[in-house]
Amino acid sequence: MKHCFKLLTLAVALSLPALASSVDFSNSGGTLAGTNAGLTLTGSTLISVIEPTIPKIFTGDLGTVAFSTGTLNGGSLQMGGTFAAGGSFVITGNGSFGLPGGTIFSGTFDGPAVWVLVTLANGTHNYTLTGTLTGTWLTGATVSGVTVQLTINTGKGFFNGSTVLSSGNTDFKGPGVTTFGAVPEPTSIIYLGTGLLSIAGFVRRKMRL
Repeated sequence: MKHCFKLLTLAVALSLPALASSVDFSNSGGTLAGTNAGLTLTGSTLISVIEPTIPKIFTGDLGTVAFSTGTLNGGSLQMGGTFAAGGSFVITGNGSFGLPGGTIFSGTFDGPAVWVLVTLANGTHNYTLTGTLTGTWLTGATVSGVTVQLTINTGKGFFNGSTVLSSGNTDFKGPGVTTFGAVPEPTSIIYLGTGLLSIAGFVRRKMRL
């Protein structure tokens, strides 16, 4: 009987949508401007959404990504430093390809955002901004994530207050993060559960022989 119960529990658990999911957003382009008061990204296009737990991939012009950091509290804009927690981070969908329209995530940097100067072998420079996020998912749930934003090559000079963003990646994982792809319909789950009960009964009878 214990074996039947374990089999049924495992099968039903696998048939239900995951409570903890992962969604990965990628953005490209836009202007990254900054002063000691903080960095601000505008005009960046959401170009892909990946849902590894389904799996499902959406690509195209899907919406926008915009953010602002807190104030610079260490280092410099040219050589790298850290920005204080705060600001804002917003991912907006435009309703294309089955994704929702409107705000998907709205939150803030929940800790220092790290601004790093990267000097390439040819003497040119890139910058990366990395930070953790906390905010509200489109369902109203509170979720957490991490973002990494990479500037395009700024030449042999240093950041002078404005540059073009090359690409960005923002990942959310854990309870509260819901996916946008198809999940089993309630009736399908009921039919599957009925079938699993029949299988469990069959296995139980076999074990009695």
